[in-house]
Amino acid sequence: MIVGVLGGGQLGRMLALAGYPLGVRFRLLDPSPESPAGHLAELQVGAYDDPDALIRFAEHVDVATYEFENVPGEATRILESRLPVFPPSVALATAQDRLAEKRLFEKLGIPLPRYAQVDSQADLDAAARRVGLPAILKTRRLGYDGKGQLVLGGPADVAGAFKMLGAVPCVLEQRIALRRELSILAVRGRDGSTACYPLVQNTHREGILHVSLAPADDVAELQPLADEYVGRILDALEYVGLLALELFVDDGDGRLLANEIAPRVHNSGHWTIEGAEASQFENHLRAILGLPLGSTAPRGHSAMVNLIGTVPPSEEILAIPGAHLHLYGKAPRPGRKLGHVTITAASPADRDALLERVLAVVGA
Repeated sequence: MIVGVLGGGQLGRMLALAGYPLGVRFRLLDPSPESPAGHLAELQVGAYDDPDALIRFAEHVDVATYEFENVPGEATRILESRLPVFPPSVALATAQDRLAEKRLFEKLGIPLPRYAQVDSQADLDAAARRVGLPAILKTRRLGYDGKGQLVLGGPADVAGAFKMLGAVPCVLEQRIALRRELSILAVRGRDGSTACYPLVQNTHREGILHVSLAPADDVAELQPLADEYVGRILDALEYVGLLALELFVDDGDGRLLANEIAPRVHNSGHWTIEGAEASQFENHLRAILGLPLGSTAPRGHSAMVNLIGTVPPSEEILAIPGAHLHLYGKAPRPGRKLGHVTITAASPADRDALLERVLAVVGA
């Protein structure tokens, strides 16, 4: 069985690493000949919007998936006419448009912060009055890791903000006081079977995930609700594969609010490689190949630290008991994810002590 992956970044790399023990082979399509996953799998260099490249790609794979959500929708539609593609195009289209995403949440009865559609500066002026300030203006498409958004603290920030984001379709979101940021990873198989990982607590810096703790502490009462919300999304989209749902806990009333979905394996799930019975990568492959899903049960208590911009000496990380180093083979540059470190421990206290040691080495 050959799995085709649109994208040759670190997520494609980790999919390949998870698939080889299952006897799965991989073929990647990526515009860059230096893609990190190309170290591990056959790489076809080509543009995602090149129909000829997509047709050649389809001729060599049995099933296709993607490792990031900015793949052109037409690419998945071309492939779907020739072979199974998971997750389905409707999931990709929904995740690529923040307005469509929010309307899906509303349709499914999943609470979210107040928002308004913004297609002009006049729309923004009206939306600021309706949604309230502070708020966050986000482009509907192509924003990730803090890109494509502006924080509007007061009326003076509203003037000209639409033009500052390129005068493209946007949404204005209420900026709530956060008690914590969480995510839930869930997987749905071809037969409709589903499994959820425990809630993860996430900390961001400059819009990029910095640290994840899994399972999140003191969220037992929220787990059933998170499971229910993500289950509704999986079923509504007739989803196959791994999906991440990012969540907020409102500091005012403690409500669990939906932020956004990612139709792929997710940074906040890297802890599962060592910290769960079956990793998110293995379960994504099991799902798209029609295999039984693996257990999502955690193995103790885990943490994940992203290595962003620079990488510390490997020997300093590996000297920490329970630490696992994952490097992506990418050239350093500011703001770039170069690798991650996971730690596993028997208790939250032991995990936190090891995390402090990792953070001291990373310099965070």
